[in-house]
Amino acid sequence: MATASPDPARPRSSEGTSTTVETGGVRLHVVRLGPEDGPPVVLLHGFPEFWYGWLPVARHLADAGYRVIAPDQRGYNESEKPSGIGAYRLPTLAGDVAGLIDATGHDDAHVVGHDWGAAVAWWLALDHPERVSTLTAVNVPHPTVMQRTLRRSWEQRLRSWYMGFFQLPALPERIARAGNWRLFERTMRESSRPGTFDAADFERYRAAWGKPGAITAMVNWYRAAARYPLPDRTEPVDPPTLVLWGTGDEFLRTPMARESVAYCRDGRAILLDDGTHWVHREHPERVADHLREGFERGDGPTP
Repeated sequence: MATASPDPARPRSSEGTSTTVETGGVRLHVVRLGPEDGPPVVLLHGFPEFWYGWLPVARHLADAGYRVIAPDQRGYNESEKPSGIGAYRLPTLAGDVAGLIDATGHDDAHVVGHDWGAAVAWWLALDHPERVSTLTAVNVPHPTVMQRTLRRSWEQRLRSWYMGFFQLPALPERIARAGNWRLFERTMRESSRPGTFDAADFERYRAAWGKPGAITAMVNWYRAAARYPLPDRTEPVDPPTLVLWGTGDEFLRTPMARESVAYCRDGRAILLDDGTHWVHREHPERVADHLREGFERGDGPTP
């Protein structure tokens, strides 16, 4: 009898341990790697990635002695996909991560996010600062900087055109699925440095994108952001904060990186001129080194 092929969107034995965590009323699929007694690091992916997007960085951190916790955020890949746009509001997503830290038996963790994962990380640090040893945001600014830039900058509005497109019902999902996810693959290839993503990567991404209900849930993050606008948050971000930014980002203006630091009690920005929006995939070892340096500057534990 033929055996079913392994799911490309799940971790291989050398990539970590796959578990499920209950948090915020949903089940999250979580991949863990590194020593169990190592300082915890939560890596939050963005759109349209899943836990796998952080794997190259996660390996470096695990080798350095950190306990890496990389969830599929709600709506993505193996994690639960609640119906309704309201299930994907940013405070709810941040609450998922606070619950994840609880469920893994830690009081706090170094929290690192890219793209939408960075937006969640910022909000977690604002709403639950006691859960965040250090904050690292990769290529997404402080939420108030993002909102104000969208209001004031036509250039940023043009760069963020897809945010409006994703408000349409059903059509974004149909276009995304067309041609075996051709739009997503082309966008990721063309907005990153040559060779960043290969065919094997996209086999795994397509497996995650094709999970039942995933594409609607993923797009619902954008729909919730428009339908449930959030107030400007001007109070200082308490945890030590690093804003790490690839300056070749086609989607987001680089000045927002330094502007974000002004909202942090202890913040700094590092600009990587040879990186794009996908800098964590282009330069995983360098990104991991910057993360470790940021962890050591903060109050949280190190190996």
